[in-house]
Amino acid sequence: MDTLNETPSQTAGPYVHIGLAPGAAGFQIFDEELGHDIAGPNAKGERIRIEGCVYDGTGAPIKDVLIEVWQANADGHYAHPEDGRKVEDGFRGWGRVIADFSTGEWQFDTIKPGTTPGRNHTRQAPHINLWIVARGINIGLNTRLYFSDETKANAEDPVLSLIEQAHRRNTLIAKRHENKEGVTYRFDIHIQGPEETVFLDI
Repeated sequence: MDTLNETPSQTAGPYVHIGLAPGAAGFQIFDEELGHDIAGPNAKGERIRIEGCVYDGTGAPIKDVLIEVWQANADGHYAHPEDGRKVEDGFRGWGRVIADFSTGEWQFDTIKPGTTPGRNHTRQAPHINLWIVARGINIGLNTRLYFSDETKANAEDPVLSLIEQAHRRNTLIAKRHENKEGVTYRFDIHIQGPEETVFLDI
């Protein structure tokens, strides 16, 4: 009996931006970039900015990273048929962001999500789901961003509770900063090393 050999793996780059976010790479292919607007202008809730950088195992910024973002709205409802609950008109809850090619910094504006249902009648703390791809990464990495000002909800979150070491849980917490321009959360992602971010097998 013949056996099938495993197909070789391949990394996402170096053309990931052209294929998934062509506008950011300087190619005006679409009238509206897919996934560019995450919350939409009609979404209620606190307007926030998320910013950060993805670092490799040596501490150098990864400058060609692409991050897909998906989240619930302020009421904890997802814009997905399986959620079954109504969200605001125009709320997509999904988007794509790429790093600045010179600095590796990335950012996006959205609204702060609400708590969402978890398994076994639990509640999940407000969070944003992130999927990370870049040159040199064979399989996209999944992680979550939680909020530093949601201490009580974070302590009860069923996913965070699975992480035994407190310092490892902290790799999923975005730090809140306020200034005259608004509210910003800083969330740096470390692919490897002593500060390695917790990634989820989903």
